[in-house]
Amino acid sequence: MVCTKTGRGFQVITKVLKRIAVSIPVLVGVVLVIFVMLRIVPGDPVTTMMGEHVNPAVIEKVSREMGLDQPLYVQFFKYIANALRGDFGTSYRLNRNVTRIILDSFPNTVKLSLLAAVVAWFIGIVAGIVAAIRQNRLLDRLFMGCALMGVSMPVFMTALVLQYLFAFKLKWFPVSGFDSFQTMILPAIVLGWNSAGSIARMTRSNLVEIMQNDFIRTARAKGLREHGVIIGHALKNAMLPVVTMMALQISSMLSGAVLTESVFGVPGIGRLAVNAIETRDMPLLQGTVIFTTVLIILGNLIADLLYNVLDPRIREGA
Repeated sequence: MVCTKTGRGFQVITKVLKRIAVSIPVLVGVVLVIFVMLRIVPGDPVTTMMGEHVNPAVIEKVSREMGLDQPLYVQFFKYIANALRGDFGTSYRLNRNVTRIILDSFPNTVKLSLLAAVVAWFIGIVAGIVAAIRQNRLLDRLFMGCALMGVSMPVFMTALVLQYLFAFKLKWFPVSGFDSFQTMILPAIVLGWNSAGSIARMTRSNLVEIMQNDFIRTARAKGLREHGVIIGHALKNAMLPVVTMMALQISSMLSGAVLTESVFGVPGIGRLAVNAIETRDMPLLQGTVIFTTVLIILGNLIADLLYNVLDPRIREGA
């Protein structure tokens, strides 16, 4: 028994190391692409930072001090070496360390994403279960219609519509800001709406499929009540892929809150990235892209390991 557990632990560690090894080239490729793209886009970052009417000699001097006059490959390898130490450079616009700026903004993105995840999970799972139980009836069509709307509508459109209805017209929530729990509710609903639709559709389809299996008929034949069959037998098996999706959605929310943060004025990483694009702040934009890429990679790794833990078939076949 001890040898078996040790072997499984070694297999899990090996799997993690393989996933990390595969992720490293992906991360380097993302850094390379964003690094090259920002430098082939027309415009001089120094001119953008200092203004159009600055003396050309000053621009040349500042470019030399910042290392922008060096060959592109030299700049890239210097950037990689500094990034490995956690140094993503200094923001052109804010004149602050990029790592510190990201770490200061990250807690706001985490708060928004976690609240959005709770909203998405609660609405999605409840709607999916009810739709499966009331299959092909009014509630099923209503919930699946709302889920389809959530999956189909762009985030910025959902944000603007809800902001207009509940903040501007009904005045239930503030239009923007992020300084209280009330200001967090509407952005969280907007960010979680799309995920809730995906969770509801997957929960319904998995539950409907599981309810057709023989062990469900056996449970019913033993005299178990319908809610006991659903919660104790069907739901436990139907939720495995849903849990994996939920784990993936956390990382996507952390990295994909750009539009939501911009519409509601949330001082998070997404808003940082938008401001960096508008001002052509290359170090800040590179830092936010790399940071969110790492979050996505970690989210995929956690989801993979979580599914391996929850599903005994995968654990035994590993």
